[in-house]
Amino acid sequence: MGIKVQSDIFTIIALTILLVIVMMIITNKLKKAEPLEKPKGIILPALIGIEKLYGSVKENVGEKNAQVFTPYIIILSVYIFLSNILSLFGVSSPTANWSVTLTLAIISWTITQLASFKYSGVKNWFKSFLDPIPVLLPINILGKFTIIISMSLRLFGNILCGSIIMSLIYAGAQGLSNIIGRLCGAGGSIFNFLGPVIAPLFHAYFDIFAGFIQTLVFVTLTLVFVGVEVPDDLK
Repeated sequence: MGIKVQSDIFTIIALTILLVIVMMIITNKLKKAEPLEKPKGIILPALIGIEKLYGSVKENVGEKNAQVFTPYIIILSVYIFLSNILSLFGVSSPTANWSVTLTLAIISWTITQLASFKYSGVKNWFKSFLDPIPVLLPINILGKFTIIISMSLRLFGNILCGSIIMSLIYAGAQGLSNIIGRLCGAGGSIFNFLGPVIAPLFHAYFDIFAGFIQTLVFVTLTLVFVGVEVPDDLK
């Protein structure tokens, strides 16, 4: 019995390799850049993005911890956003696969728990399951772990719905193209000439806008959950 490999695996590998190459290029350029000169080229948008993300991280976990959590948030933001908009290039979005969003949610949840271990202690982490009264243990357990399900399903559901709607739009455009073609006397297979006319506006919403919003939601939730675990006096 052979092992079936999901097609998204190849997309994920290709995207990961691309991100590694791009980040290596940006890192190399940043090392060679003159600090007193005005940033240009790919360095400018990279610095703007890093500065914005660093500000968000600092706002939630404090300046002392921002340098620790910012690299993960940067990688998470770039990876999710690029995954969300891959359908623009005729490739299925990895985030339309629940196994991908579930993995991302588990990683973010794990980082949150590690922050809780560090700042509250393992003893207090286990004790939190009994607060405020021991009888709430089952509810506290569900509350601790359902975060993974809610975060992963929110991202997965929104991206998958966008992909389905875009497929329906293309199918509808093909149907209209067929009708117009037949009315004009065309025979045989009719080219979907209405697709490139109708689809761009919907791609702008379901891929770019919705992709950005879902990235923002996932990253913000990660920062909020981690920020809750960091005591105010350590921020």
